[in-house]
Amino acid sequence: MVVSFEKFLTKGKSVLLAYDHGLEHGPTDFNEQSVDPSFVVELASKVGVNALALQKGVAEKYYDGKIPLVIKVNGKTNILGGEPLSRQICSVDEAISLGASAVGYTIYPGSVHESIMLQEFGQIVEEAHERGVPAIAWVYPRGAAVKNDTSKEMVAYAARVGLEAGADAVKIKYTGDAESFSWAVKAAGKARVFMSGGPKAPTDEDFLRQLRGVMDAKATGVAVGRNVWQNEDPIRMAKRVKAIVIDDKSVEEALTL
Repeated sequence: MVVSFEKFLTKGKSVLLAYDHGLEHGPTDFNEQSVDPSFVVELASKVGVNALALQKGVAEKYYDGKIPLVIKVNGKTNILGGEPLSRQICSVDEAISLGASAVGYTIYPGSVHESIMLQEFGQIVEEAHERGVPAIAWVYPRGAAVKNDTSKEMVAYAARVGLEAGADAVKIKYTGDAESFSWAVKAAGKARVFMSGGPKAPTDEDFLRQLRGVMDAKATGVAVGRNVWQNEDPIRMAKRVKAIVIDDKSVEEALTL
């Protein structure tokens, strides 16, 4: 079943503010402001991003209904290490009951446990589509078999995994340039492509140049977290991101905001 993604788009593009880091990374990613979920939820509303991604506990206690919600339905910590396995911790029905307009799920291709995650995601896609909501795949090649998770070939493979598994959109890492990333966008077919924002870049300009390359490669947009809410001026940075993604501005134009 094909479900609509229009709720998450402005001019065919999209900025998703991600805040599922507390489970995946612990509180080390947060500062005094961003450790409070209320701050990030309010930030999403103030700047008018297209969607906000949360884990179920944060959504239950803090989501205010002002921005379309994506709930991550699986998760793991980074304490144990080893070959990654992220299992389902929230049902599709529970996510929808908490206000989700879409669900997200992380797959780690290359992990010895990839078959478990692929099987779970297949079932989640089926349930989500039966209820008319999109399923977004966070696809990150990991494990001993993966030597370079940002190579052109590996990122394109990640994009294709999402498409083949039934994802309506894929969240993947950036390859480093528009030309090689465009191959991943092509590999994703009709699944929409979001760049994973990743760790905070050294400067705003560094991140915005990555983002300009992503959009030049014809991606749908970005799922960004730390590069916004770790910024010294999160609202300004979010506006700069929107300027490039939604309004197709140059890096130089965005930096004037």
